[in-house]
Amino acid sequence: MFRIFNLKRNALKILSGSLAAVATVSLSAQLLIGNAEAARKPNILFIIMDDAGIDQFSTFGYGGPNPPLTPVINQIADKGIKFRNTWSMPECSNGRMALMTGRYPFRTQIYQAIGERDLANSHASPYDITVPKMLKKMGYNSSLFGKYHLGGPENNEAGDGAPSSMGWDYFYGWTAGLPASIDTTAGGVGDPGTYMCGYVPSTARQIDDEGANTGACYTPTYSGTKCKVLRGDSMGNSPGLTCLSNGGVLVPNAACQKTPPNNVNFSKLNSQYVSPLVTNINKVVTQVSANNPQSRKYRSTLEVDGAISWIKAQKNRSAPWMATVSFTADHTPLQTPPGHLLSAATRAQLAAVMGGDAGSDCSQIEVQRVVSDAMIEAMDTEIGRLLTSTGLAKKNRAGQIVYDPKATNTMIVIVDDNGSFVNTVKLPFDFARSKATPYQTGVWVPLIVAGPQVSSPGREVEHMTNTVDVFGLFGELVGLDPHQAASPRTIDSQSLMPYLKNTSQTSIRNFNFTQGGLNIQEDNGHNPPCVLGASDTSTGSCSQTPVNKSVCEDNGGVWWGTGADDPSVKAVVEDCWQVNEAIYNALGDKNTYSTAKVGQTPQRYYAGRNDRFKLVNTAWLDYDPVNPGEATQTSVEEFYEINQNKGAPLLDRRGTEIYKQVKMDGVVVEGQTIDNLATTSGAAASYAAIVAYLEAEFASEPACPGDGNGDGAVDAKDVDGYERTVSRWTGSSVFDFDHDGDTDADDKYIITTNFTPACP
Repeated sequence: MFRIFNLKRNALKILSGSLAAVATVSLSAQLLIGNAEAARKPNILFIIMDDAGIDQFSTFGYGGPNPPLTPVINQIADKGIKFRNTWSMPECSNGRMALMTGRYPFRTQIYQAIGERDLANSHASPYDITVPKMLKKMGYNSSLFGKYHLGGPENNEAGDGAPSSMGWDYFYGWTAGLPASIDTTAGGVGDPGTYMCGYVPSTARQIDDEGANTGACYTPTYSGTKCKVLRGDSMGNSPGLTCLSNGGVLVPNAACQKTPPNNVNFSKLNSQYVSPLVTNINKVVTQVSANNPQSRKYRSTLEVDGAISWIKAQKNRSAPWMATVSFTADHTPLQTPPGHLLSAATRAQLAAVMGGDAGSDCSQIEVQRVVSDAMIEAMDTEIGRLLTSTGLAKKNRAGQIVYDPKATNTMIVIVDDNGSFVNTVKLPFDFARSKATPYQTGVWVPLIVAGPQVSSPGREVEHMTNTVDVFGLFGELVGLDPHQAASPRTIDSQSLMPYLKNTSQTSIRNFNFTQGGLNIQEDNGHNPPCVLGASDTSTGSCSQTPVNKSVCEDNGGVWWGTGADDPSVKAVVEDCWQVNEAIYNALGDKNTYSTAKVGQTPQRYYAGRNDRFKLVNTAWLDYDPVNPGEATQTSVEEFYEINQNKGAPLLDRRGTEIYKQVKMDGVVVEGQTIDNLATTSGAAASYAAIVAYLEAEFASEPACPGDGNGDGAVDAKDVDGYERTVSRWTGSSVFDFDHDGDTDADDKYIITTNFTPACP
């Protein structure tokens, strides 16, 4: 945790008044929980998008000059409520954990995207109260389709069964969540690096003569393989993309043979198209291989197929249901979706950009921008199919989807997990301050709620909300007090139900919060360095967010950890500050270091805001040539004025700070004094109030060594939990208090020597 400026007495007075107002609204919200509509126990369809921040969506007033086409999402938004001022957490796992538990990262210890090195201490805990566990109390059946990414399979006792251990009755997707790299061999038919979008392009879009307008498409079946000669289709797909979309591998310019050629490899993973599926059904885990037809389908399609099948099956059951469709789109690696999911206009845009100098090269930014739009549109198309196939919407005579929120007893909630990825950000949002940062572009997400419990649909809510509030909403919708349901754990949800019922509801949140950082790894380790954004005009910025070399390179980065093979790498190192040390040591002329060094993304960060101002605190370790071999702690505090104006929001851009101060090892080296806040009306009082709010939040989760089950006490229950764990598993667990990757006698000692009926 970072040290915030000392509190001022007047800040405490402001905070006390704010908390009192929140308490009054909370009481009003509780009175709504037992109403008759909640007692009807609505079905719930929960849609989570991936890396599609609010900047992508025209229905929220943004999207740039060429927004992705999302007619289905737009219609749901227009017939529900659009929350235009929602913060999430900055990355996939901490954003999803906020949604599923209603808790901020400093409570869950999940600060960034979970990777294979992260210990169970930074996974969802089996003791957490999740949405499906909460709804189970009201008799709900629950399912999750697509991306899980809350822990496992590595360093987790449950392994691929983690979704089941967290309460879902039915899981159909990917535990780790992240798509594999694009297979540039296109199933083994080319050398690595030949097919940069993972399929054989047409000759019109080829690079270096690798395209083909015909070929033999070999597809694995449950009993062997089949083959068909393809020559393209009416949707603009090359034979290679058509074949891949059908689960196959195209051998270019070839006729079918009885058996596939030796170079055809169905085991190669391929980003959005070939992903080994995992299912948890009634606690039975099944791992489906890459060469199984089930695992060979465009992810958005596969995710919706699973949801349609499960929702249809619920019609024969009396219990209410909740289905969570957790889309992979549009997470990197970005890959061309099937043409039949796209409009003619989007297919034409893809043809234009891929027919240019970049050809079919999905690593090029100009291609990625169009492919990202196409992936969001394809997801929207599949959402439409989900609605019509399950009776939640209909098609009119023109084939257009018509959604009536009052026609079924089903609530629909749509949200994104974090802000947009840097290469896909839409103007006027800030590319340099996108996903994995605490700035507006990194944490500001769309939130839509529609269905029969929404009064006066078609509204927009401008008040602050947070994705932790979505957890609470699910409780409110079914007649539960979410705070009581999660007790004794503290949840951070504020009520959303009053906004659904009251067209003139005033703001419930007086403050908002977001946070990111590094997850817990063995012996204080962390992900190795990845330098992102380097180009002829930029030295790039070092990040320890990418979980491995593949993810680093999938995002256009240069890996400096073990296995580094880029010629620009000066040394294999463990920390970002050591990247700059290696650059400094490699320079013949040390005077050029200031221009040769890479920037650094924060390793720990958080932000808080009120309705007008925002405070950002970031920190990282950097290299200081004055002290060779040592890292310097750098921290920055920034204060901005922001808003959510349509078209041109006031963002927290570099250089627009009202106040900024930089410290190195605790000593101020740059910036203004706090007196600078007096230049903007209301800034000083808001700064004091936000600081007080942040101090109070962090103080509400005191350190409690030995509390493995998270109930706020260290007692016999923790001993019992430890004993049950080590009786079947001695690896990483929530009882691994010394973070050495083992649950052993040293951890039990920490429990027994810290017994307390209540944490400090």
